Amino acid sequence: MTEPAEVRTLSGAGGGISTMLRAALPTLPGVNQLPGVKKTSRDLPDLAFRREGVVVERDHVSAYARVCGFPVKDVAPLPYLHMVAFPLHMAIMSDQSFPFPAIGTVHLENRIVQHRPVRIGESVSAVAQARNLRVHSKGRAFDMEVSIEADGETIWESTSTYLRVGKGDKENGERGLDLAAVTSGGATWRLPADLGRRYAAVSGDSNPIHLHPLTAKTFGFPRHIAHGMWTKARAIAAIENRLPDAVCVEAAFKKPVFLPSSVTFGARATATGFDFAVNSAKSKAPHLLGRARSL
Repeated sequence: MTEPAEVRTLSGAGGGISTMLRAALPTLPGVNQLPGVKKTSRDLPDLAFRREGVVVERDHVSAYARVCGFPVKDVAPLPYLHMVAFPLHMAIMSDQSFPFPAIGTVHLENRIVQHRPVRIGESVSAVAQARNLRVHSKGRAFDMEVSIEADGETIWESTSTYLRVGKGDKENGERGLDLAAVTSGGATWRLPADLGRRYAAVSGDSNPIHLHPLTAKTFGFPRHIAHGMWTKARAIAAIENRLPDAVCVEAAFKKPVFLPSSVTFGARATATGFDFAVNSAKSKAPHLLGRARSL
């Protein structure tokens, strides 16, 4: 990660309802024109946020594992450190210098590189920076890059690609990861109506599109949808016991998963790892396509 011009330290846990309310202000008519709220920049800020000395606590890891379908171990599930990273995403996107409102920005893809598992009780430090603003076929895309260290060693990295829907370039704009479709196997997951609220409680991602039909309708959805990172975590949980400690797992989020609903899961072994998918139980259309590869 290139050293930014400014690095700020995020104190406390970050995230949660207060952060989401602040992130929502630039979407409110009238309020979005106020000084300190109005978005005026056209470029990503040369800014990073850090979190220092975050302890990986057993109670929180266990709560996350229950929601996402992981067994309880002495190491955290592979995608767990996104819980440390997400408040940094929000700190950057809710900063006035950031060009787009956080609410309404679409999470397209996520790539996690785990160099080794993080142990329960370890203390980690994380840094995040938004980079690579570019033209997408459906608008403008950018990457939120995160690096997490323990004892001076980089143990986990992620790149989350976000989209701001708008004037894109259908012919020359980026189209994203090219991932293989996978036919679902025998696994069907029935997702309850409160899944978004349960995941929000452990992740701090209280985006209203995930919480309740009424709040989701405010942002144009017929009802609330599951978090993309829950869907990815649940898919990883299904193949976790077949993955090495040092691994890269990529996923592209396709059609939203409306709640409640039923989805199916499928995975296929390849020469270098696994391809996997979460599909609609009804239409068979993909909600998520992914792949896992050894480092």
